[in-house]
Amino acid sequence: MANTRNTGQNRIEALWRDYKAFQDKHARDALITHYAPLVKYVAGRVAINLPKNVEEGDLIGFGSLGLLDAMERFDPGRGVKFETYAIARIRGSMIDGLRSMDWVPVSVRHRNRRIEETIRDLENRLGRSATDAEVAEELGITIEEYSKRIQDMSSSAILSLEDLWARPGDTENSLRTPEIRDDKARDPLDEAEWTLRKETLAKSIARLPERERLVVTLYYYEGLTVKEIAKIMGVSPSRISQLHTKAVARLRGVFSSSNLD
Repeated sequence: MANTRNTGQNRIEALWRDYKAFQDKHARDALITHYAPLVKYVAGRVAINLPKNVEEGDLIGFGSLGLLDAMERFDPGRGVKFETYAIARIRGSMIDGLRSMDWVPVSVRHRNRRIEETIRDLENRLGRSATDAEVAEELGITIEEYSKRIQDMSSSAILSLEDLWARPGDTENSLRTPEIRDDKARDPLDEAEWTLRKETLAKSIARLPERERLVVTLYYYEGLTVKEIAKIMGVSPSRISQLHTKAVARLRGVFSSSNLD
């Protein structure tokens, strides 16, 4: 088994040498085929809250451009795993593509931001997670209308916990989950700030309502799909999306109020 892995790794290293040194088309095509699953993986992470009119094929198309760009810019000699480098660029390319479609009206963005700010301010006052009824009352709407707004928010906002894992000084939308973080040495001040961000996020997740915390844990830490989580929790996939939306909205509020964004 080890010999098989070594052989595969040697093959990939040889392909990178041929591609970078000679711009070999066959090596390039082989690398694209090898790393194509990265695009599908990132598409699955981005797609959790996208509206139905945005198809996975759109994301894969945008992400494939990001993969090609990552391959062109990547320097194998720097000692960084290509997967770590490419995932950030693939996701950034998808987000740029979605934004270019301009599928979210400004008024909807403002309304979504107001929900996040209301949750943040209310929970700061209460010192705990606010219930749906409390948030609805703070917004001056019924619980039914609040539920509808959360549902709309689920399908109109690019909300991801991964956004909150961005390290200080990261550029080009370089967003990393804990599993794919780059552990190369960084500036001590930046490292301290990122450590504070990580600790704040961990504490904030621990304070989430139980069902929201479970969704976050299963999705981001256990790597389950929305459908798998829905089956475990005995609810619909759309309900999982709503729980995810509320969880991320709470967490984004924490970071905006603590100036860690």
